[in-house]
Amino acid sequence: MRSLSLSLLLHRCLRSSIHNKFWDNNSFGKSGFMLVQIMHKTSGGRRPKKKIYHRVHELDKAMDLQKKPTMILKLKSIIQSQKNQSILLRDLEKEVGIIQKWNFIAVIEKYPSVFHVTGGHKTPPAVMLTTKAKKIAAEEALANDLMEPILVKNLRKLLMLSVDCRLPLEKINFIQPELGLPADFRESLIPKFPELFSVKDVHGRPHLELGSWDSSLAVTAREERFMRSRILDTSGNSRRACITKDGNFPGPFAFHLKFPVGFRPNTNYLQELEKWQKMDFPSPYLNAKRFEVSDPKARKRVVAVIHELLSLTMEKRLTSGQLDAFHSELRLPARLLLCLIKHHGMFYITNKGAKSTVFLKEAYDGSKLLDKCPILTFRDRFVALTGRMDLDQMSFTT
Repeated sequence: MRSLSLSLLLHRCLRSSIHNKFWDNNSFGKSGFMLVQIMHKTSGGRRPKKKIYHRVHELDKAMDLQKKPTMILKLKSIIQSQKNQSILLRDLEKEVGIIQKWNFIAVIEKYPSVFHVTGGHKTPPAVMLTTKAKKIAAEEALANDLMEPILVKNLRKLLMLSVDCRLPLEKINFIQPELGLPADFRESLIPKFPELFSVKDVHGRPHLELGSWDSSLAVTAREERFMRSRILDTSGNSRRACITKDGNFPGPFAFHLKFPVGFRPNTNYLQELEKWQKMDFPSPYLNAKRFEVSDPKARKRVVAVIHELLSLTMEKRLTSGQLDAFHSELRLPARLLLCLIKHHGMFYITNKGAKSTVFLKEAYDGSKLLDKCPILTFRDRFVALTGRMDLDQMSFTT
């Protein structure tokens, strides 16, 4: 049998669309998992192995739940950007387009507790925020003030993750909403901290460069979780622990795993996983140029880099395209999809939404994000005006 590369087979099987999806909506069956066919070189016509990628319905739901809240928050921003804090319905088309206009009008009609329509008859109808919505919207300024030190810290950590401690500004802009950065962060945030950041031209492209290295920031979210768990005793030695059936091992180099319902690892798998969990590896904040790609420790380090990058985002998720955009600067694997699928205890790829999205699974309890920054807490409070309980529990980027 002719040998086919794994990436080619996955490309055929998962069929990445023009929207950059890893697979289409019909790839998963009613059973909630997808068969991914993987062929290997064989010597005797054996049938190719098939691996199962299980669906996590709660994380798929997290994508579905963000649609209307995202529109609510966007409309709020549009209204607040107007001089008189209101916008004529006929002008809404200029802001969102003719197709989306009707979706926004439906949102206005559905949530009178948030949006108030004025005018009629001789006066063109306009929409503004209700009194209660204005009161909560005023809290956004405080949330933004609380976010600034968090944004500065995370932006420094992001630069420290990169090979040369600098990143093209266009790539930072690509994930700007997910990081929580203001749209004009180059003008509004960077100049405030000249000792921490500088903008330099590199090969004709503007780059954001780290001003100074801070060793206290070179601590990953995984390490912080380990320290919080208090696995280390007072002498600094870790407690002895056995590998569990869910693959979790309380060691200093272990990752938190959350396997999907229906995944039943066998003994050999768990034994190999225990070895991998115990294996030490270099910090993601060390320069990747120092390590051989073929070294198993370096491969584990790559997983840690992806884990840390997702941890720096507000909602602990990025689209597949956003992750791949940092391929060269963070030395991500050539077969990023394969890496994510192999480590499905940590990462989940959903095809819900306009683009495929990669979740850091440990950051979620079902569909609910566990730790929320000030701006997400504010957005939750604003969206809670709609009165829908499922929306109250969610956080949303805009």
